Amino acid sequence: MRPRHLRGLRALRPRYPQAAAALPVDIAIEADLARPIGVMIVAQFLQGQRMSTINPSPLPASALLARYQGVGAHTDCYATELASAATHAQFVTAFYTSWLFRLERLILKWTISRPSSDAQAAELAAGRIDEFAAWRVEARAPDQLLLTDLYGRTRSWLMVTPLESGRTRLYFGSAVVPRPHPRSGKPALGFGFRALLGFHRLYSLALLSAARARLRAAR
Repeated sequence: MRPRHLRGLRALRPRYPQAAAALPVDIAIEADLARPIGVMIVAQFLQGQRMSTINPSPLPASALLARYQGVGAHTDCYATELASAATHAQFVTAFYTSWLFRLERLILKWTISRPSSDAQAAELAAGRIDEFAAWRVEARAPDQLLLTDLYGRTRSWLMVTPLESGRTRLYFGSAVVPRPHPRSGKPALGFGFRALLGFHRLYSLALLSAARARLRAAR
């Protein structure tokens, strides 16, 4: 039988289709993820040292995600440094094959039937495929990647910048795009996003930390 915490979205949709449709896929996934991995994320935060060097950051001027600033979307950006050189392909591969993102991929496999593999993550990083799990490539550059979810509501963005002394700055950001409110018709992010924003921030930090740890372990 499917684990109980993996049944949330699938059980929700036939009973409350409007509520389920109102949640962007990343935010909806996080609602299910919050229960099984929330304790692990808090524990990782309590370790302190690992998370303290990940901070909110302005988007670089060349960031592909910057196109969503100033148009009513929510955007965020987090940055950390790696004490060694890393290519963008290595960062993308590490991000999508980290222990934490593998859990998200498992959720996607069971809730929306979008399985994925570590090999596919490496192909995405190398530019050989443009779809991965619940995302497709919106734009690429040699140092960055911008993905959109299948519903077009959220964006995920990864970028690397080489620094002096062989260090590398790692960036991870996201955007949630508003859509017309069913009553007013005005663009709105929706209650589901606002309710889960706090967890979204913690989860973003944890994802970047897990990717950095994977890159460190590969050295």
